[in-house]
Amino acid sequence: MDLRVFTEPQQGATYETLLRVAKAAEDLSYGAFFRSDHYLHMGSSDGLPGPTDAWITLAGLARETKRIRLGTLMTAGTFRLPGVLAIQVAQVDQMSGGRVELGLGSGWYGAEHEAYGIPFPKEKFGRLEEQLAIVTGLWNTPVGERFTFNGTYYQLKDSPALPKPAQNKVPVLIGGHGSKRTPALAAQYADEFNIPFASLTDTEQQFKRVRAVAEEHGRSAGSLVYSNALVACVGKTDADVRRRAATIGRDVDELKANGLAGSPAEVVERIAAYQAVGSQRMYLQMLDLDDLDHLELIATEVMPQLSQSTHHPAS
Repeated sequence: MDLRVFTEPQQGATYETLLRVAKAAEDLSYGAFFRSDHYLHMGSSDGLPGPTDAWITLAGLARETKRIRLGTLMTAGTFRLPGVLAIQVAQVDQMSGGRVELGLGSGWYGAEHEAYGIPFPKEKFGRLEEQLAIVTGLWNTPVGERFTFNGTYYQLKDSPALPKPAQNKVPVLIGGHGSKRTPALAAQYADEFNIPFASLTDTEQQFKRVRAVAEEHGRSAGSLVYSNALVACVGKTDADVRRRAATIGRDVDELKANGLAGSPAEVVERIAAYQAVGSQRMYLQMLDLDDLDHLELIATEVMPQLSQSTHHPAS
């Protein structure tokens, strides 16, 4: 089981804070540092000192880390034109020496679009389909050849399709709870399918859908990595768990029901239950980015107890 760190900087985090977390995650042997792609806080947070851009953040981290993989859950398709996004991700991949992964979603948070003057079209899923075709198509075009795309929403003519990423294949993540179009999109474009904040039952059902659709597309279901994202709240004692839950404004019982909360032993058992329904990778949503002791506790008390038999390092 590959454990990764997943942050939500729109809730309030500077680049320096994210750098500290990413470096700590690297030193503690987490598989990756991922972040959300939002420009407006959610819930009761004041969001201070304000948002940071996902790909500018990852560009900085690419130069200031050495081993840890870097990516987004999920880049908002509404924020960037697909041709521009392909250039940005390829450049950050080069800057990192080939450690980048692209999670791409349709975008959903209307208020952040209003707040920063970003168009919020109704036909988001159709745009996402074309964005995936364009980004992967640009990267897959051999050097010296041209890429043309005539879609409903995007048109590219005679693109030189440059630059190329450092990796031969930047892993693409697609995720969500949709029962039809999402699995179909994953089967066509994804290297990894992620389901965020889902129960064991919903996880098992969605993974089965994706596996079945992949096989229908003539693709081995095992060629995808299957992952979850869940909030983490781990403590050596019940008091530690309560303290960490209070800091992030959550209830311990709710976290135990819907996330990864409790003692290291409880969390190992919970992760094992997700592993049993097909999960190979877990994104730990860390909501208190000042609590580096939390990262260390999970790395020292949880990570060693998890089976490494289903670890699938990204290509």
